[in-house]
Amino acid sequence: MKVVVALGGNALLRRDQPPTAENQLANIRRAAGQLARVAANHDLVLTHGNGPQVGLLALQAAAYIDVEAYPLDVLGAQTDGMIGYLLEQELANLLPATRAITTLITRVEVDLQDPAFGHPSKPIGPVYTQAESLRVAAARGWRMAADGAAFRRVVASPQPLRVLGIQAIRWLLERGALVIAAGGGGIPVARKGEGNVLHGVEAVIDKDLCSSLLARELHADVLVIATDVAAIYLDWGKPTQRALGKVTPQQLSEHAFAAGSMGPKVAAAQAFVLATGQRAVIGSLEQIEEMLAGTAGTQVCPAVADTAPEPAMPTLLISDKTSRT
Repeated sequence: MKVVVALGGNALLRRDQPPTAENQLANIRRAAGQLARVAANHDLVLTHGNGPQVGLLALQAAAYIDVEAYPLDVLGAQTDGMIGYLLEQELANLLPATRAITTLITRVEVDLQDPAFGHPSKPIGPVYTQAESLRVAAARGWRMAADGAAFRRVVASPQPLRVLGIQAIRWLLERGALVIAAGGGGIPVARKGEGNVLHGVEAVIDKDLCSSLLARELHADVLVIATDVAAIYLDWGKPTQRALGKVTPQQLSEHAFAAGSMGPKVAAAQAFVLATGQRAVIGSLEQIEEMLAGTAGTQVCPAVADTAPEPAMPTLLISDKTSRT
């Protein structure tokens, strides 16, 4: 099968861990063990998040005042290179030497007329007091918003329109390579100015929505959204909480999911299934082989089987997003 796996941030940095190189390497080694078994039997394209890493670079840039901070598209490219290198190295240590593994810095086109640019909502970078946020916003032209008791910069999260360089990804897959691409949702670029040429933009694309678009453009057989919970849950955190086994996109539309956590994952799975007629799976990276076999995770399918086993409930109830961006 041709499989696109979207790695959640927990594969790189577990909740409440400091973003040290040692912590990230240890987590990536664990993830690589799961992914190598999938790669041994399937064509694999791997995407990943980069929120904590971009946040760390933004904090470091803010501390160095002699040079203007690099824009978000450049920070995204830097983190994609770092994370791609770590994933590529650990997978290469587990797979046969004949298996090619390559990391692509992937640009993704967005539309400057996207409503998200008028309503930035993605927090990024340092934490400020209200007085500091007003000063920084005036000096740099940033939008600020409350984040708990503090304030942070917020940027747009526009819809991904087109994965640039898709031909290279297809070419590599056809020759048996494992491809790491579209890290962090891809580097957002848009057309503007005379000649309608592409420029990097200050935005963050949702990783799961971009992975869904990539999987559709590659005509993947299955999209796996790997996170740190076993499935999609209804009534999250309530005594009536329950996991979903096999569902259709239409059935998922009957329920509301948090915009900052499971919502984008559900939307990404729905878009892939409706566009391709193939299935998408949301669940724990540790059960990725069972997810592909159809026996774990929430299986989002065009049609529901009469008998659909539901995944076991996790013993630790946690959300599926880190806030450290």
